[in-house]
Amino acid sequence: MAKQISDLKLGILGGGQLGRMLIQEAINYNLTTLILDPDNDAPCKHIANYFECGSITDFDTVYNFGKKADIITIEIEKVNIEALEQLEKEGKHVYPQSRVIRLIQDKGVQKQFFKENDIPTAPFQLVNSKEEMLNSNIPFPYMLKQRKDGYDGKGVMKINSAADVENAFDGPCLIEELVDFEKEIAVIVARNPNGDMKTFPMVEMEFNAEANLVEFLISPSTYPEAVQERAEVIAKSIASSLNITGILAVEMFITRDGSILVNELAPRPHNSGHQTIEGNYVSQFEQHLRAIFNLPLGDTRSINNAVMINLLGEKNHNGVAKYHGLEKIMAIDGVYVHLYGKKYTKPFRKMGHITVVDQNRESAIEKANYIKHTLKVIS
Repeated sequence: MAKQISDLKLGILGGGQLGRMLIQEAINYNLTTLILDPDNDAPCKHIANYFECGSITDFDTVYNFGKKADIITIEIEKVNIEALEQLEKEGKHVYPQSRVIRLIQDKGVQKQFFKENDIPTAPFQLVNSKEEMLNSNIPFPYMLKQRKDGYDGKGVMKINSAADVENAFDGPCLIEELVDFEKEIAVIVARNPNGDMKTFPMVEMEFNAEANLVEFLISPSTYPEAVQERAEVIAKSIASSLNITGILAVEMFITRDGSILVNELAPRPHNSGHQTIEGNYVSQFEQHLRAIFNLPLGDTRSINNAVMINLLGEKNHNGVAKYHGLEKIMAIDGVYVHLYGKKYTKPFRKMGHITVVDQNRESAIEKANYIKHTLKVIS
């Protein structure tokens, strides 16, 4: 690109916490940032150079917004693809490319892509009605996922028996064989238009079963090097097959028999990479900028053990957010606080994250457990 990075305008569709953390890195490059978000109180509002309150799913709004930018990226997949396709035809750089977002927007198409490209994944079947669910080839219990618009644990349910089908999602879904997994892992891979690729070290995740959200993330993994290499090879092969530009988060399962199965993809910075801000030489947010501006990719190595804790709104609390226990946790060495600028809390809403960095892995986990029980978002 002939222009200097600091001469360019970056348009971001979505103004939530991912956009906010992307802007925090973009400031270091003197980048001009433009945000489009439907929420007039979006976390990015006060730190973007330009903020527009508008729908990210409306053709005209996205198209007219995109015309103001040199490069357009996303922080959420639920965006108007047709507008992005039109912008690409007119010579705008859209990263990840509209065709990649289209594929990932639909979990059914995503699964078929895995199958066609020999990417290991759990057996699945596409269904359009409750009748098809009852007559599926996949035995009970199984996982039911809405093909579109599911995120942060929403749009996913476990179907234990035929009796559960009555209360299941209606409409286009996929059903997936229940995976007896030992651990959920993730690898984030970055790819620039030159085709250069780098992966961040594999991380392990612990889930909050009630919210179906990541509760803890531990980096780097202690699985044998051969397992980690296999996960990285899978992530790189997906990025190559997609021919993606930008960051791609690849969520996977390690099964009890040692197999690796791909669960889902996110073509943007992701919850499984927040610890990279303090835990790695380059963060996922800076790496995304390097990738979409076709710059050399940064050093992804871990500096230290890092544990990331998602800060979720407490149950039974709706209203103006208050952070109870913040001073106590800030008295601990190696603790980094990231609040997302959301004024109102509600149960299980992502309000921030905390990263603990420590030379000793067990000590980092111990501190993270203390933080989990001490820091509460209430109203």
